[in-house]
Amino acid sequence: MNARIAGLYAITPDLADTELLCRKARAALAGGATVLQYRNKSAAPALRREQAARLQALCRDHGAPFVVNDDIELAIALGADGVHLGKDDGAARAARDRIGASMRLGISCYDSLARADAALAEGADHLAFGAAFPSRVKPNAVRASAALFAEARARYRAPIVAIGGITLDNAPALIAAGVDAIAVISALFDAPDIEQAASSFTALFS
Repeated sequence: MNARIAGLYAITPDLADTELLCRKARAALAGGATVLQYRNKSAAPALRREQAARLQALCRDHGAPFVVNDDIELAIALGADGVHLGKDDGAARAARDRIGASMRLGISCYDSLARADAALAEGADHLAFGAAFPSRVKPNAVRASAALFAEARARYRAPIVAIGGITLDNAPALIAAGVDAIAVISALFDAPDIEQAASSFTALFS
């Protein structure tokens, strides 16, 4: 099993320009991102495969786990370190059976501890809760309260990831509540200096 999920969990923005995507990802990894998840809901399969392969190579260079969002078959084809699934991407048990024991499985639990209980029972390795704050990427997402993160920390030994609207200003409250990792898209990849933003997020955990 790969190293424990912790620190800055970078999730890629939807970009058709593979070179730009790779430049942004390289900067995030150079700044200290400990995990990179490839997420592109709009790309055609061939582009997804190309982008994922390029990003995985960058992660290998930086010693960071590479995770594929919502596409089990792509993750298997590339030999990715992990796959992350939402509520519409299939059951955790079926995913675990398909990917085997060695690949990391993350599950989005939104604002539901019951979903987290079921995910762990079915083979999930880590749990994502959110949106922690209003999110530009998913403006209509359900909200996970600060109390929920604290309860999840007390309840589970598995790594807990916070996602949704996280910035340098509000991330400390989540870290204080006990989350292991913060998943960031906009505040990282839209920053004028991505490497510096990644370094600043990483420093919050020290």
